[in-house]
Order: sequence, then C-alpha cells, then structure tokens
Amino acid sequence: VPATSLGGVESLIEHRRTIEGPDSVTPATLLRLSVGIEDAGDLIADLEAALERAGCTG
Repeated sequence: VPATSLGGVESLIEHRRTIEGPDSVTPATLLRLSVGIEDAGDLIADLEAALERAGCTG
C-alpha cells in the first residue's frame, strides 16, 4: 500500500481510496487524520474552518 507519510511531525488529512487506487476496498467517505505536533487549538480551528467551508456544520 502506498504511503503518504512516514513519520512526519506535521498533521495530515488524506483520502486513502485516492492514494490506494481503483482496486481499493477502503470506503469512499473515509478520510485519514494523522495528528502531528502542532498546537491543539490551531488544529481544532483549522478543522472547524475546513468543515464549515465544506458545508458540514449544523
């Protein structure tokens, strides 16, 4: 399986199915979140902003 991060310290969100290719059995709706060493408040703010921009907030 192709890897997109091998122990980096930065946070990363990836769509595994895209990385794995057309034969992937990973659900199309799955996003993988790898949390790095950034400030927790910054990560939360970034995630909230991304979800709002994507129309995923109530």
